[in-house]
Amino acid sequence: MNWDISESQDLSACHALRREVFIEEQGIAEPDEWDDLDGRAQHLLATVGGVPVGTARLLTDGSIGKIGRICVVKSQRGTGLGAALVRAGIDRLSAMPGIETIRLGAQQHAIGFYEKLGFAVCGPVYDDAGIPHRDVERPA
Repeated sequence: MNWDISESQDLSACHALRREVFIEEQGIAEPDEWDDLDGRAQHLLATVGGVPVGTARLLTDGSIGKIGRICVVKSQRGTGLGAALVRAGIDRLSAMPGIETIRLGAQQHAIGFYEKLGFAVCGPVYDDAGIPHRDVERPA
């Protein structure tokens, strides 16, 4: 597809996408979406013709790389962009010294999507902002 996925310092674009998908579409409360981790995260921004259409953020915790806040606008769902964002996150985290495992908190309905990308369930079901999640991970 014709996306450009790159690291971005444009937090306003990333936040606008997260607001649209998580707060407006999924009904997640604002205090559950915004945290103090954005300042130390790397942010991936996917664009088509310069228009933001997806984002994800990358964090590290010791030997674990974490991909989170993955979202794609409705018009781009089913195009492979979500998988491309996850693969871009895997590539960037795997290139970091000391990262051995890549983990993310998957909405339960999306576990099959992540399994196709090499992730395996590694924890029980838990509630995150009113949505059932499970942690999944894969080697870096």
